[in-house]
Amino acid sequence: MKPSDGFETLQNLLGYRFGDEGLLHRALVHRSYLHENPHLDEKDNETLEFLGDAVLGLAISHFLLEHFPDYNEGELSRLRSAIVNERELTRIAVELNLGEYLLLGKGEEMTGGRRKASLLADSLEALLASIYLDGGLEAVLGVIKKLFDVYLRFEKREHVLKALDKDYKTQLQELTQARYKLTPVYVLDREEGPDHDKTFHMNVVLEGQVLAGGSGKSKKDAQQAAAEKALQIIAADSWSLD
Repeated sequence: MKPSDGFETLQNLLGYRFGDEGLLHRALVHRSYLHENPHLDEKDNETLEFLGDAVLGLAISHFLLEHFPDYNEGELSRLRSAIVNERELTRIAVELNLGEYLLLGKGEEMTGGRRKASLLADSLEALLASIYLDGGLEAVLGVIKKLFDVYLRFEKREHVLKALDKDYKTQLQELTQARYKLTPVYVLDREEGPDHDKTFHMNVVLEGQVLAGGSGKSKKDAQQAAAEKALQIIAADSWSLD
């Protein structure tokens, strides 16, 4: 798709309408694109990334202090670090389908730039900066609260640090060992696509039963996706050991 064709969809997902779409466009311009198109009188998104990192840190700090006023500085810092990192920013960028909107050079495109975690995370920060410049602090706070809602609605705050500091596989293993005295096993279900662009499908198995499945561009990512779904299933009491 052409980036301009998707602005409507992207803005709907963000819950924000730009007054100046030029700022949105700039957030999507990677330096490789301008390197291959030096005749264009445009700027890339690197300085927006710098601003977006600061805006995001401020916003998450604000929300955490608001939600957990009795946490000390160390606990708040750990929470912020667990939320504001490349893995979580990439996850949100993927949910927004942000990679499809990026303006990339041909070389970056051919090496899978639209799926690179670092590139996606940086572009999300640039996007947040563009919202800040377009609509101000209140506007970007609203968008960040929407995008990071999963981290800001814990009812049992004593579990927040434990949940955020560990990956889904670790969380699942601890839960299944405590509840069922069992250790989950990950089994490759199938793989699809050419060698340079494979998608792996993994199942997490407990006592011979498939608990959940997940997909990813690596076996590790697919295992994490399967573990995340398994945690949701167990939490919803949708699975029992026969």
